[in-house]
Amino acid sequence: MDSGWILVVIFGLIAVLAAIGTVQTFKNKEVLGFLFNFGTLAIFGAFAVATAITQGFPASLH
Repeated sequence: MDSGWILVVIFGLIAVLAAIGTVQTFKNKEVLGFLFNFGTLAIFGAFAVATAITQGFPASLH
């Protein structure tokens, strides 16, 4: 069983939570929290998209 779709879901959930945290820290004007949340959003969002492209979502049956 291919675990590529599990990675897409995990990376996507982390990216969504980082997006929520980015908005909250931006509203509270917390610079360091904003930077870490935005960095997490960018990295895990890119991983989610790259994994979905390479592994396929939903995973194709071979």
